[in-house]
Amino acid sequence: MFLVRQLLQISVLLDATLWLAISASPTDDNVLRGGHGEHGEPGHEEPHKDSYSTFASEFLESRYLSDEGYPFPTAPPVDPFARIKVSDCGITKGCIRYGKPGCDAETCDYFLSFRRIGTDVEFEMSADTDGWVAVGFSSDKKMGGDDVMGCVHDDNGRVRIHHFYNVGQWAKEIKRNPARDEEGIFENNRVTCRFKRPLHVTREETLVDLHLSWYYLFAWGPAIQGSITRHDIDSPPVSDRMISIYKYEDIFMPATAYQTFSSPFCLLLIVALTFYLLMGTP
Repeated sequence: MFLVRQLLQISVLLDATLWLAISASPTDDNVLRGGHGEHGEPGHEEPHKDSYSTFASEFLESRYLSDEGYPFPTAPPVDPFARIKVSDCGITKGCIRYGKPGCDAETCDYFLSFRRIGTDVEFEMSADTDGWVAVGFSSDKKMGGDDVMGCVHDDNGRVRIHHFYNVGQWAKEIKRNPARDEEGIFENNRVTCRFKRPLHVTREETLVDLHLSWYYLFAWGPAIQGSITRHDIDSPPVSDRMISIYKYEDIFMPATAYQTFSSPFCLLLIVALTFYLLMGTP
């Protein structure tokens, strides 16, 4: 539509130029007498009010400039970031939530979703931080030798997707970034992003093949000038079992403040302590 509009404006401008040229032709009697007196003698020459420059200026002001005075219309607004739909969790995509029971992508301490789209996997991540949020793919539940995808909020307000490789407790950025179709937003003190990466890749040290199952490492933390720093918690959460990209589940992991004593050892300890209190000391 913008191109058609410009072509129409150019066409009108050319037609007006041609009309002006014809009206100012030397064969025009008015032009021949324009600088002479009544009997053909030199007289007072009136300035030509209908010059091309005057016409072009008026034309541009009335037909080409916007109301604000800009020569071109403003660019169309960028599509807003589509909110993460948690209603699809466990149905058309897999989700991992970490935080308060019942939390969603905008209230969990950490949120991750994944789904297969053709030969790609689409990931969505969100965390309660103004710095970065990441997911790592591990074979042993521990940091070190892990393929990591992270979304980092920089000083310009943008959220960019980076590829890292864990060397011990340190995340080294890798130039080869498999992410594409990336988008991100920083809003309400949360970093949220969405991106795709290939499902199948030629496996190498820093890039794993996602069609295999992996333990997922979850981390988030502050950033300084677009560079990640140490994560917010000493022991970042990790999936208790290997996760398959082909199985869509809605997994909830309670944050430390909401964890209960549910392990067999804790239950046995509670029973022993209760029995001791009831029986009293000898």
